Amino acid sequence: MVHKVKGAIVRSNNAPVTLETILVPDPGPGEALVDILTCGVCHTDLHYKQGAINDDFPFLLGHEATGVVSAVGPDVTSVAPGDRVVLNWRAVCGECRACRRGEPQYCFNTHNAAQKMTLEDGTELTAALGIGAFAEKTLVAAGQCTKVDPEADPAAVGLLGCGVMAGLGAAINTGNVGRGDSVAVIGCGGVGVAAIAGAALAGATTVIAVDIDPNKLERAKDLGATHTVDSSAVDPVEAIRELTGGFGADVVIDAVGRPETYKQAFYARDLAGTVVLVGVPSPEMTLELPLLDVFGRGGSLKSSWYGDCLPSRDFPMLIDLYRQGRLDLDAFVTERIGIDQIEEAFEKMHSGAVLRSVVEL
Repeated sequence: MVHKVKGAIVRSNNAPVTLETILVPDPGPGEALVDILTCGVCHTDLHYKQGAINDDFPFLLGHEATGVVSAVGPDVTSVAPGDRVVLNWRAVCGECRACRRGEPQYCFNTHNAAQKMTLEDGTELTAALGIGAFAEKTLVAAGQCTKVDPEADPAAVGLLGCGVMAGLGAAINTGNVGRGDSVAVIGCGGVGVAAIAGAALAGATTVIAVDIDPNKLERAKDLGATHTVDSSAVDPVEAIRELTGGFGADVVIDAVGRPETYKQAFYARDLAGTVVLVGVPSPEMTLELPLLDVFGRGGSLKSSWYGDCLPSRDFPMLIDLYRQGRLDLDAFVTERIGIDQIEEAFEKMHSGAVLRSVVEL
């Protein structure tokens, strides 16, 4: 059976998002059909729209989503119809060299649904991050479904599907922030403030938010920042050192992903400290650092892939903390919108007016 539903499509580089009828097949082996409840509007969707990911147009946008499983393939046992799930783009294979050495959070062979969703004329769609959740239904690999508490607000917990998990994980998993640590986060968009929340959750006692936007710095304080630095007015490296006894922070997280912010992170950390890159650079960017400084400052330079998360482990744990009132996922939901308001949501994202616009289907 083929399901006809509405989906948000972008047909060419920087073309406007259009609502079109798409055809979603029933699930085959290893696949699940999901009725979408909510989907956050993420920068990655904008990157797809702008052709910055690849040029496999047309794209079915959306990936930061919750839904209810409506059908599964014949061999699927991990989820069942009726399960509330958060979708993820790390469906671990269990067989690659990372999985075999007990590090599935680094799985090098994650997979997606084998069947393609299409337009009515048969044109195959490329689903954003293998999900394509700006639609009433989507088809994914069953491993992309993580079963979660059905009582949790889907708009809030769905953000774990990408940006919020990336930030939380950059602090907790990649940065290994511990009790009493000092942490600085450069860039206070959605991922950056999630890293701030993660650092506070992990027990950091000094959490420094760095940005050029005073509104973002105010939001960062609400999510756990103990200090703020306006890097348009002062040297952020010197400011971070001043706030950490002259030494620099134990962990510095670059949530921007530019050479200049990475250098700031590198020099704002304490000796033997950790730098975590979670902001995504563009392909043409290059970095130059004195090799003697890389050697002499010691410590770790890390990249954080999706917060180095393992969805089956991290999503339920973080949702438990949310349900206990210890992790304020609601604070990340700035507005709830319809599927016909995605273009406006992209514009608000550019202006920094929102942490997340969440489409409710």
